[in-house]
Amino acid sequence: MNRSSGGVGPWLSCSPAGRTTTSAGTVRDLDAAAGFYETVANLAEVGVTIAQEPFEGPFGTTFAFIDPQGYAITVHDRTQWAASVGMMSDPAAEPAEPAPVPADAAAHPLRLALLLIAAFGTGVLVALQSRINGELGQRLGDGFLAALISFGSGLVILSIASLFWRPGRVGIVRVASAVRTRRIPWWYVVGGSAGALFVLGQSLVVGLVGVALFTVGVVAGQTVSSLLIDRRGLGSMAAKPVTPRRLVGAALALVAVVLAASSELRPGIPLWVLIVPFAAGLAVGWQQAVNGQVKAIAGSAFTATFGNFAVGAGVLVVAAVIHTLIVGWPAHFPATPWLYLGGSVGTIFIAGQAAIVRSTGVLLMGLAVLSGQLLTAVVFDLVAPVQSHAIAPLTILGAALTLVAVAIASVPRGRSGSPSR
Repeated sequence: MNRSSGGVGPWLSCSPAGRTTTSAGTVRDLDAAAGFYETVANLAEVGVTIAQEPFEGPFGTTFAFIDPQGYAITVHDRTQWAASVGMMSDPAAEPAEPAPVPADAAAHPLRLALLLIAAFGTGVLVALQSRINGELGQRLGDGFLAALISFGSGLVILSIASLFWRPGRVGIVRVASAVRTRRIPWWYVVGGSAGALFVLGQSLVVGLVGVALFTVGVVAGQTVSSLLIDRRGLGSMAAKPVTPRRLVGAALALVAVVLAASSELRPGIPLWVLIVPFAAGLAVGWQQAVNGQVKAIAGSAFTATFGNFAVGAGVLVVAAVIHTLIVGWPAHFPATPWLYLGGSVGTIFIAGQAAIVRSTGVLLMGLAVLSGQLLTAVVFDLVAPVQSHAIAPLTILGAALTLVAVAIASVPRGRSGSPSR
């Protein structure tokens, strides 16, 4: 692709590796653009999305963005902002969907396969954390304290790591400044409250209904939440049309959770136990969206993760204190060491996914993670259920249907014709 933009500016030329360059020439509205996009932090406010990871170019670290009007902006941190502006496509045209597989990953299938195996492994760890926290909640007889132990231990680990990771500390300062000057709303930084609900749900619910049903509810909630957020947009995430494929996927996810939950509609199981997993999934979908905004401002995934653990731990401290004042302190703490590893497991799969997604893309990694999460949840309930809670056939069917629903909702629709070169 290397065409004239009809007086607006030079078209961008993209190399196979995904690096973005421009043809030679002067862009008419360069000065206006340079004044408008003053800082990288301000870009999120005006709906600019990151087109690729920063890379080292001839003028220093280079960032590539796409603004809401369809302009592509390449920004060099050691020169004037908006070093080049070109019309990538007709702004009125339908935006292209991202490729399911990044170009560099597609060129190395063996490496891609190994990364997807690693992503599957992080899904296994998500299910493992649910199993650990569910067991700890049962042994303690206090799901609130179990959730706090899990979240608090993760926060301790990240606090130690922050001492050795300067970009994360710099990112915290950037985010704090953005909130203070109202460049981003304050509620962007409280996504950790959703994480607190997720871990609390693990500790309260898994011991009663098993890992598989909890996981089905969470994944279904995430699928519906992502559909709603995409429809409305959030920050730099422009609103996306709701396609029939995504509607079918969301509907199947709801059918899956109803199917799986129906096996647990028995005396002694309160209704809130079946609602909490789906509510946690809705919250986690929102958490992922605001975390993306925080990461863009901070320039570091570590900052968003640390903020999540800090906020979530604070929420759980308040909840655990109130709960303890009402019901009292647990009679004893279990001596089994592995019951206290939930927070450690959480930091591992979060860091792993952050590293893997850059090479695999969101779509493939998400499907691999959910596959590992759902399959492992079913295996846990078959082989090592909490409190000898046997898994029902309808729950297994619900887990399989959930995976199908996510695949349908996530895979981009096919295109006719060939892309322009």
